[in-house]
Amino acid sequence: MKEQQRLRRWHLALGDDESDLDERDRRLSAALSALYNPTQPGKRAGSLSASSPRVARWLGDIREFFPTSLVQIIQKDAFERLNLKALMLEPEFLATLEADVHLVADLISLRSAIPEKTRETARMVVQKVVDDLLRRLQHRTQETLRGALNRAQRTRRPRHRDIDWGKTIAANLRHYQQEQRTVVPETLIGYSRNSRTQAMLEHVVLCVDQSGSMASSVVYSSIFAAVMASVPGMSTKLICFDTSVVDLTEELRDPVEVLFGVQLGGGSDINAALAYCEQKIEHPTKTHLVLITDLFEGGNAKAMLARVAALKQSGVNVIVLLALSDDGHPGYDARHAEQIAAMGCPVFACTPDKFPDLMAAALMRHDIHQWAASQEIALVRGQA
Repeated sequence: MKEQQRLRRWHLALGDDESDLDERDRRLSAALSALYNPTQPGKRAGSLSASSPRVARWLGDIREFFPTSLVQIIQKDAFERLNLKALMLEPEFLATLEADVHLVADLISLRSAIPEKTRETARMVVQKVVDDLLRRLQHRTQETLRGALNRAQRTRRPRHRDIDWGKTIAANLRHYQQEQRTVVPETLIGYSRNSRTQAMLEHVVLCVDQSGSMASSVVYSSIFAAVMASVPGMSTKLICFDTSVVDLTEELRDPVEVLFGVQLGGGSDINAALAYCEQKIEHPTKTHLVLITDLFEGGNAKAMLARVAALKQSGVNVIVLLALSDDGHPGYDARHAEQIAAMGCPVFACTPDKFPDLMAAALMRHDIHQWAASQEIALVRGQA
């Protein structure tokens, strides 16, 4: 049996004579050959023609033979190798696809081309991915940020209405007076924040590059922005840009609407985006600007670098993420990254699972360089 399994695997890997394979193995071999071995010498070329039913059957075979994580990789390869994106405009075909972050990014990039008959299906696909991401990220993000805000805004000189009596009593038990049968608090613990006062809030600005290379980062940034907007004690803005700037802050109540407001593709004018953010910052020392970009500047690079320096000098906590995704090591403009790092701004790539802890560290005014090092995250080193 072990020998038969070994031979079977070699047949599938090498695309040898399929007569030795059973029906299931032949289907598996044909499914893989159609994508990864379309022109074998001496054999009929395998392919996925622009036929929606044929591709749908192929996707069905792929889903049968492989787990979801591999299906998503094979599906992504098919779009890139065989140019199947046109078929995504057909609702019947779109409904057969395995939904993931990359598929959402593809739909966003095709938004203007999606016909009326496909839009509802496209929205359902995006909604499914958004719901999946929210289930995975929302609770932990909210709890992490609430805890960070509470610790950051705790004070030992609170006003009476802001006293945390439970923590105050616990901290002063050693001052219990037996005769009076009460605790005489030497230290009051409470919160200095007032959620109705903008000056007391923590302000987070996510400034996100929506050029084509940042597709996955845009999807994750939109989800996190929507989650952070729901956390009391902080104000969140989402600014997306390519060569123009779009403020999606008012749409954060609906992450799907946010994603359909993004226009992936085009160039990057980081300087213009930072200029817009600068106008929106009213309390620099309470503001955390997270610039998510590969730093390939299509505008005025010198002005962009000067604007980052000015924001940093004004007291804004500037953090540059070269990517916010699971896509591996990102490509980026190394020179610009080194120059910004030399200003004292942390510059690195971040995965979605690390982002809540990153923001918690920022809100508590921890050293982000030290935090990144503790997470074994490689930081860009500064070079003037």
